[in-house]
Amino acid sequence: MGLISAALGSVSGVLADQWKEFFYCEALDKDVLMVKGQKRVGNRSSNTKGSDNIISNGSGIVVADGQCMMIVEQGKVVEFCAEPGEFTWDSSSEPSIFTGKFGKSLLETFKVVGRRFTMGGSTGKDQRVYYFNTKEIIDNKFGTANPVPFRVVDRRANIDIDVSVRCAGIYSYKLSDPMLFYTRVVGNVASEYRRETLDPQLKSEFLSALQPGFAKLSDMEIRPNQIVAHNEELTAAMHEQLTKKWGELRGIEVVSVALSTVTLPEEDQERIKALQTAATLSNPNLGAGYMTGQLGTAINTAAANENGAMAGLMGVGMTMNTAGGSIANMYAMGQQAQPAAAPANGWTCPKCGKVNEGNFCSACGTQKPAPAETWVCPKCGRVNEGNFCPACGTAKPAAPATWTCPKCGKENTGNFCSDCGTAKP
Repeated sequence: MGLISAALGSVSGVLADQWKEFFYCEALDKDVLMVKGQKRVGNRSSNTKGSDNIISNGSGIVVADGQCMMIVEQGKVVEFCAEPGEFTWDSSSEPSIFTGKFGKSLLETFKVVGRRFTMGGSTGKDQRVYYFNTKEIIDNKFGTANPVPFRVVDRRANIDIDVSVRCAGIYSYKLSDPMLFYTRVVGNVASEYRRETLDPQLKSEFLSALQPGFAKLSDMEIRPNQIVAHNEELTAAMHEQLTKKWGELRGIEVVSVALSTVTLPEEDQERIKALQTAATLSNPNLGAGYMTGQLGTAINTAAANENGAMAGLMGVGMTMNTAGGSIANMYAMGQQAQPAAAPANGWTCPKCGKVNEGNFCSACGTQKPAPAETWVCPKCGRVNEGNFCPACGTAKPAAPATWTCPKCGKENTGNFCSDCGTAKP
């Protein structure tokens, strides 16, 4: 009876797999990264007993926007499509009598019956359709359980210290290489692969990449309280850090990063404020002004004291007698520290500080330096000399392409020569 059962199973199985199938995937939820395509079987369908993992020749497969489709046969990827539309499967090794010439199709069908007979009626074949979610996977929240080191650089205040910051926000990613994602991460799954399986690993690696990402912002001399305004720069830095680990290893790339909060411990905030105050008071004029302001506050406070106004004012008078000379000296030092005004066409020697008018320093012979190339920041309007604006971190715009006027030889950037009006060739 075993052989008879195998023969009956072979015939009935092959006949059931003759019907053409239709594969379609509904809109994938944001939590689903990959799902196995299912045959669409309705209440009036005659194809209710076909094998789940067999695709008959001539079957239809539909790919929607935001999806890509992959066909895996015997564990190997044989087809891949990321273009929306309807496609027909015509390379199946499971022939259908409903496709092609009837005689040839019938002969191929009986060959399949013979193969299945030798395997006890089983198909001996595995063909699967998988759909991947290629939309942006959003709303991945993160927060730093432990502080992240951040280097604070402020050349104007002569500050270069390391502090600790905590931050929170969200990031998004997408499957940039679904085939690599399938071969390295997912493999054959029975139904679907959800993001919660992978998210803990991704979040841990994302937080590890925050420190070198913050280092990129620190190199731009961005202060901690300005980090939330530089999400684009942070996204680029995180993309650079995670390209190899996520992109080359799993076929995933970072799309965007948005920080909601960045906080510093109170002691770090006080340390920065103290250094900024000390840097400000190192200027004699600013120091004298600060002391004058403090004395004014003390006078107002003493005068408002109803119980001991006279005694308070006497104390203030003694303080003014003592500090007044110091304030005057500081103002004098500030005046002396003011650099001599250079003549209209003059320049200051970078070696000895002497103000000159010619092309060489009259004191040490140093050649007049070439004027630095400046540019105006398109975001905040600051005039700069380097490649990044120290005020807002905006990169220097690329220089416009120039062309040489064929008539007068003038270098121009517009569509017409500024000297002779000749049109750009």
